[in-house]
Amino acid sequence: EDQNEDIKKVAVVGAGYIGVELAEAFKRNGREVVLIDVVDTCLAGYYDRDLSDMMSKQMADNGIELAFGETVKAIEGDGKVERIVTDKTSRDVDMVVLAVGFRPNTSLGAGKLETFRNGAFLVNKKQETSLPDVYAVGDCATVYDNAINDTNYIALASNALRSGMVAGHNAAGHDIESLGVQGSNGISIFGLNMVSTGLTEEKAKRFGFNPVTAEITDQQKAAFMEHGNYDVTLKIVYDKDSREVLGAQMASLGDISMAIHMFSLAIQEHITIDRLALLDLFFLPHFNQPLSYIAKAAISAK
Repeated sequence: EDQNEDIKKVAVVGAGYIGVELAEAFKRNGREVVLIDVVDTCLAGYYDRDLSDMMSKQMADNGIELAFGETVKAIEGDGKVERIVTDKTSRDVDMVVLAVGFRPNTSLGAGKLETFRNGAFLVNKKQETSLPDVYAVGDCATVYDNAINDTNYIALASNALRSGMVAGHNAAGHDIESLGVQGSNGISIFGLNMVSTGLTEEKAKRFGFNPVTAEITDQQKAAFMEHGNYDVTLKIVYDKDSREVLGAQMASLGDISMAIHMFSLAIQEHITIDRLALLDLFFLPHFNQPLSYIAKAAISAK
């Protein structure tokens, strides 16, 4: 395909999922990349610092310049982008991409439908807005967040897809309700796979929980399985008082992504960490250990 050889260095502003994925894509495309964010880590909404540091290292090891803890002040140039200026320094760049969050596109119902604090249409579990028979789906609508037991805004393709199914059924006269969401998500950058669901430890504190964590790094498979046996880091966040699972975060060079679905269900169903310790998790050396990293993490909970 056509390549613009004038673009040698790209600045990506915002180190959330979109920004991190763009940084990887531009780097794989042979460009120099600087990733800028006002906070001093990446993926802050989805992972606590111990896991987000793993992703920061993965990007740095693969040649992405990290400029965390910097605030963008100006994008300068004569007729085209030539530099980006932050509160710390100025960098010569040929292109800037802003990946600094979503604003729901709700102009269609402006002034007629009730909205959430960020401007998204407020919907019930049938995806119905404040006007009967008017439904909203996808990134312009709220979700019910089981992790906080309250309405929230989580712009994810998976949520959008299910909201369309629920709204479609209700609009057609079939009465069904959303089960709510846990904000389950995943990312894979230069081979490092990370998945999370529910609340991080930091978010749990902000929402008034009393969070504690159980964390483990262990081999996924039995030690004698030499092929494709990777370390897995698992962090479970649970409430000290109710002992209910509030969130989970995982990272590995192997594909451990399916394990997060169980934690999503655990949050939805208000399962305690103690229920996971003796859960019937099957064993086959090709897949896991007799006592899996999930059970080991749960058993380690005080």
